[in-house]
Amino acid sequence: MTKEQNITWKFLDEFRGSDFTGEWPTLPEMFSITAKRFPLRPCFTDFEGADGAKQSLSYVQVLSKVHTLANWFSANGIVKGDRVAVTGKNSPEWATVYLAAMSAGATVCPIDYALSNLEIENLLNTAQPKFLFVDEEKYAHFTENSFPYKTYSLSPKHKESYAYNLSDAGNHAQQMEDNKVSEDDLAVILFTSGTTGSPKGVMLTHKNLVSDAYIATSRMTLYETDVFYALLPIHHAYTMLAVFIEAISVGAEVVFGKSMAVTRLMKELKAGQITMLLGVPLLFNKLLAGIMKGIRAKGLIVYSAIRVMLAISYIVKKFFHINIGKKLFRPVLEQANIYSLRIAICGGGPLAASVFKVYNEMGIDFVQGYGLTETSPIITLNPTEHFKIESVGQYFFPWMEMKILNPASDGVGEVCVKGPMVFKGYYKMEEETAKVFTEDGWFRTGDLGRLDNDGYLILAGRAKNMIVTEGGKNVYPEEIENAFQLYTDIEQITVQGYIADKAHKSEEIEALIYPSDDIFKRMGANREENEKADFVYAQVKQIVDTVNKTLQPYARISKITLLEKPLEMTTTQKVKRNYNK
Repeated sequence: MTKEQNITWKFLDEFRGSDFTGEWPTLPEMFSITAKRFPLRPCFTDFEGADGAKQSLSYVQVLSKVHTLANWFSANGIVKGDRVAVTGKNSPEWATVYLAAMSAGATVCPIDYALSNLEIENLLNTAQPKFLFVDEEKYAHFTENSFPYKTYSLSPKHKESYAYNLSDAGNHAQQMEDNKVSEDDLAVILFTSGTTGSPKGVMLTHKNLVSDAYIATSRMTLYETDVFYALLPIHHAYTMLAVFIEAISVGAEVVFGKSMAVTRLMKELKAGQITMLLGVPLLFNKLLAGIMKGIRAKGLIVYSAIRVMLAISYIVKKFFHINIGKKLFRPVLEQANIYSLRIAICGGGPLAASVFKVYNEMGIDFVQGYGLTETSPIITLNPTEHFKIESVGQYFFPWMEMKILNPASDGVGEVCVKGPMVFKGYYKMEEETAKVFTEDGWFRTGDLGRLDNDGYLILAGRAKNMIVTEGGKNVYPEEIENAFQLYTDIEQITVQGYIADKAHKSEEIEALIYPSDDIFKRMGANREENEKADFVYAQVKQIVDTVNKTLQPYARISKITLLEKPLEMTTTQKVKRNYNK
């Protein structure tokens, strides 16, 4: 494999020296180049028109709005290095503020809109922005109280401060030129944790984000005709890069979704004619569960026949690289509003191999990727033609390096990387930054995994979550949790170690389980009816017993704890492991 064979961004050479001068363009330069290449193609789309109508802006229209707002930023005192914060639902306005602030020389601080006002304030105190752009639900709080930053609106409901209404008649082109950023300048600060106390902010440069967007296409071909669905929150590194930045790097369309409500999701998938769906395991599990439920409802004979067809489809696709599933299962895919999908990508957590396989059997090029906020985030991706079900993908050699630090006898150790997508450090946290790098400059991901001979990464779990049994065996909670992904009676499962024998301090496996509503519906009961607790436990235990038979003896669950309330989830729908053992 050579760089020449896999460079899909060769077209940048046409603009090198005129539109940008570095190794990589900055984000504003990248967007400007794309607008020159595809000025009239749809860029930003949402369903916020009259009565939920679809509305789109072309690349040249968005570029005009970006220039207008960037000029306003410059007129209102933004200089290179200032921070502009943005928090709100996914929207064209959010994305426009992002690009305009950078065009004026600022660093953008995207903030999770799901946080409380107090938590957002804490992050803003750390970021110290000059301006805050906020959506309508939190607008009053940040305008009616006294803060050291000026607040503006992402919603047209506040016309006087609405992002698209901010303009200045003056020409500040020279000022913007003086404040122009370079590829090594800070583009964003992404806060990953620490919403109280001292928040940890990941500093990513323009080179980090732009290089990652283009290098990722060495494993997957994207087209200007693709339509990306920005369903997960755009402040998160995964959606920001893999949907928003990836789309505008090739001239594709971004459809902004604001809700994961099933009816709205189905409508937007169909009306948007989505070709690129990026999601997390929870989204794809629920979507598949709905599909399979509909198939089972057709009766045992039909269900059995479809299972045989799925198996044949997979063999033909995997070994002969012919996709017959899209034709075989067209009615099923159309009913689920995903027939238009070209590629589905799962990130933000490992997906069960069984789920991965079924989507590919149905004719959808379904792949997994992996990365962290600190790596911009993508560092592995399964090529659609040469995917491996057990892997989260192949790392991007030769443009980056990956190694396994201190591997055990099974090859599992800590995943470490070097490359242009690795972050600059944690904002104002030199000691924390030093802890995650080796002396010779490798970034320590904190994830455990192994590499096969083809450079595919097989993850085992987080190093800090690993359980060591009395027999000295390493158990990775994530691997056990993944085995439950297709069991719809279990809404949440989190595996941890517990001390079974205090005298010997031996550690065994406990599962914290939050049962789904389906169990209670079958009983015609609700969660508050304690007399049904034994029945629920029996249903859950039956599932656990079934899964236990597939696990190694030392990794089997020996204790089940049913939860009355669900555990707190992250933006990417993973359980926060901040519970008490």
